[in-house]
Amino acid sequence: MRDMGELERRGVATVAWTAKGFVEDAHWSANVFGCPESPIAEVPFPFTNQDPGRIHGMVDAALPQVIAALTHGQQLLSGPLTFKHITPAATPELVYTARDLLECFDEMNAAFVRAGWSDGMPLVPPTREKVDAMIAASGRRGDEVIGIFEPGFGIGTVEKIAANAVMAGCKPQVMPVILAVAECILDPLIGLRSFAMSTGPQAPVVMVSGPIAREIGMNHGVCALGPGSISAVNVTIGRTLRLMMMNVGHSYPGVSDMDTIGSAMKFSACVAENEKANPWEPYRVARGYDRAASIVSVNVPYGVCELFDFQNHDPNLLIESFCSAIKNGAQTGSANWLLGAPDVGGSLHGERQNLILLCPDHASVFGNAGWSLRDVKEALYKGARMPFRTLMLNKPKQAFQAGHPNLQWLWDHPEIEISMFRSAEFFDIFVVGADAGRSLYHFGGSLSISRQVKTL
Repeated sequence: MRDMGELERRGVATVAWTAKGFVEDAHWSANVFGCPESPIAEVPFPFTNQDPGRIHGMVDAALPQVIAALTHGQQLLSGPLTFKHITPAATPELVYTARDLLECFDEMNAAFVRAGWSDGMPLVPPTREKVDAMIAASGRRGDEVIGIFEPGFGIGTVEKIAANAVMAGCKPQVMPVILAVAECILDPLIGLRSFAMSTGPQAPVVMVSGPIAREIGMNHGVCALGPGSISAVNVTIGRTLRLMMMNVGHSYPGVSDMDTIGSAMKFSACVAENEKANPWEPYRVARGYDRAASIVSVNVPYGVCELFDFQNHDPNLLIESFCSAIKNGAQTGSANWLLGAPDVGGSLHGERQNLILLCPDHASVFGNAGWSLRDVKEALYKGARMPFRTLMLNKPKQAFQAGHPNLQWLWDHPEIEISMFRSAEFFDIFVVGADAGRSLYHFGGSLSISRQVKTL
């Protein structure tokens, strides 16, 4: 709908084919991108995974809608926009009354669920006192604008971010980290609009490196991704990001967030670096920051896979074990280079990076062998190869033909193994966790973006 809006502004009449399940999303998007009157032609199902004959049938049946829109100025939207999943707030201050405060708490949470403002779990009431305490801990004015949050172009003030942090259960001392998280997802290279409103299960993973992690009580060891009391701070930071995306950026499930299935990672995914177990320089130093600094980094992967290996102390064998999981052609980012130009332009302005949360036992295998971080990345890159035929199974042939006319000979040699990624820089490694050889591989969806935490 964004592209349709741009064409309409250039004087080109458009009609968007829209599957029935995406009609509300299409109207919402047309409104957000400045062309609320954009007409659509509704079809029963998405064109993806359909037999060509069935697609032709759906198109033929919907052609009267297209003709009407182009010849009679049909407008499918009339009057104010309404959405069945979201209810805008009627007043800037919300008041709930009941027999006691516990019942008020229940009333508030039920009302937030009905309005679509909740992540589905109980929220802490964002009272004036609690929000003001969060603002004070930030060292900034409440009306200071941190940025404009896509996909709904919400104005992200310190006060709005603070309110969502309170609802997630954050304590005031966490607010500087929350603001750094916000700055990360506002970086155009991370592609906020793309992961906030696609059908994919992309979910942000927040990584904290530096003294601030210890100061605010973050967990870097056992069950660092949660759940449990030991990970309470981690969980509230990750949860804040999701609520911020919803209530500041207007990325609401069923309206603009159209995940086919979704992901449990969307509730909360936040860890702190296990710096003592890192055989290399701290993550923040590797990313160009001072050792005394604290940074927040955000990567937005599509999915996660366990890297289980209790056996190997030879780094080459451990790499081979890891690559058996990495070699997955059904992931969105696998061999995207086959489609032509790098993943730049549109809503995703940077290449992807595959994030590995590397456990201490596995990190020590590489460290004891004298491998540098660069050595590990290069070995992963060289080991991540798959047959051309397998990698092309879920990709449009026409895109490969247009992007790489010099490689069409591969059709005659479908079993030749080719690299899944452009370079070793497609891997990002963060050391975290406790004992036992279980790391996590996150299939790439975005670059890892970092920002320094600014404290009072």
